[in-house]
Amino acid sequence: MNRYARELSVAGAWVILLVVLAVLAPGFFQLQPLLSLATREVPTLLVVCGMVPVILARQIDISVGSQFSVCSVIAGLGAAAQWPLAAVVVAALATGAALGLINAVFVAGLRLPSIVVTLATMVTLRQGLNLVRQGEFVNLPAGVQWFGLSQAAGQLTLVVGAGAVAAVLAWGLHGLAAGRFVYAVGSDAEAARLAGISPGWVTCNVFVVLGMLTGLAAVTNIVQSPQVQPLTGSGLELKVIAAVVVGGVAISGGRGRLVGAVLGLLLLACIPPALVHLRIEAYWEKALQGLIIILAVMADGWKTRGEGRR
Repeated sequence: MNRYARELSVAGAWVILLVVLAVLAPGFFQLQPLLSLATREVPTLLVVCGMVPVILARQIDISVGSQFSVCSVIAGLGAAAQWPLAAVVVAALATGAALGLINAVFVAGLRLPSIVVTLATMVTLRQGLNLVRQGEFVNLPAGVQWFGLSQAAGQLTLVVGAGAVAAVLAWGLHGLAAGRFVYAVGSDAEAARLAGISPGWVTCNVFVVLGMLTGLAAVTNIVQSPQVQPLTGSGLELKVIAAVVVGGVAISGGRGRLVGAVLGLLLLACIPPALVHLRIEAYWEKALQGLIIILAVMADGWKTRGEGRR
């Protein structure tokens, strides 16, 4: 049970929040608003799924917001040019993979700090997109929104699809050798190398996978709106990293589970609408999220020190 203490604590906090809402604001549990909330969080969930292996491997990528914006614009331009949906998805995945590979070359190939590399690519991509698009929106054809389905059917498709991706990746991290390699590299890269695992190859793969999932997230973003805003990904990196940290994935690498990160996202995602239903001023949102993140980091530090004393 102790192995899952962090996940259970986050799940418990989420359940407590839901119970409070059930008592004080039962209107929160109306089906359509809940489905809309879940749908809005689908792109973030997919990026969280990609960020978890990166942080487990003792790396970080703060350029995902800019990558998301670029992939959204690329996918939007393809859709506006009447490309088939399959081609739009492939273009977004390829763009994301290429952007992830650029980060991987500098981090795994040149052994530069990932936070410095991804800070540079974040700024470069964002400013480059500003220069190219000049703030111009991409207008999408009518058939793109919700995949041409009804809104309810499109929302269910997005939520179920994202859930399936999360489930497959969660299984892969623990059930496949490639997933165990990620944990090994994050725990001790030199020991992993001596065991026959290539830390550079693992690092390269996690950045590319994150890029591809960011591209997929961009597709799930554009189908929810008739337009694509060039800077739609601004702030996404902070939200994703916060969810991962709150969910118990250690920034120091090698510890944590994807299910915890998903629970962290659910908890953080419920705070804004909860404040609205409880008639609490909106400025408390960031304060509460910040408090949760600080408590999560403190809990991780206490756990690390406790393990060090053994």
